[in-house]
Amino acid sequence: MDQTFSVFARISKPVSEVFEAVADPDTLSHYFTTGGAKGRLETGATVTWDFHDFPGAFPVEVVRVDPDKHIHLRWDANDQGAKGDAAYRIDVTMDFEDLGDGRTLVTISEAGWRDTPSGVKGSYGNCMGWSQMLCALKMWVEHGINLREGMYK
Repeated sequence: MDQTFSVFARISKPVSEVFEAVADPDTLSHYFTTGGAKGRLETGATVTWDFHDFPGAFPVEVVRVDPDKHIHLRWDANDQGAKGDAAYRIDVTMDFEDLGDGRTLVTISEAGWRDTPSGVKGSYGNCMGWSQMLCALKMWVEHGINLREGMYK
């Protein structure tokens, strides 16, 4: 059985502003990718993300983008037990829902983790990371505060 999870948050800004804060690498670098992001999230692109807590820029495949609605990403699983021929990829989806009152519901899901001790550990780490991302996104777009400033470096 694959390990999957979803996290969500309501952001008190319009969907177009929230979506842009995720899709734009400069904005994403201000509050989430503490080591920087290169490349806009657009269908078919491969961008790079870098984090101080997970050093070394890594490729992120952008499978599909529906502006202001959906982002589908794919990357290598951070599964320490699956190396070489056993390596595999994870699917990440981000859905943006206009709540009709000036707020946006952002839901982030990951699927494809293997049901092994190292797969479960990797999924838990990413679940924590996406939860932090949503908190940081909320603070950045609502208040201009970088919640992750100095957190890892």
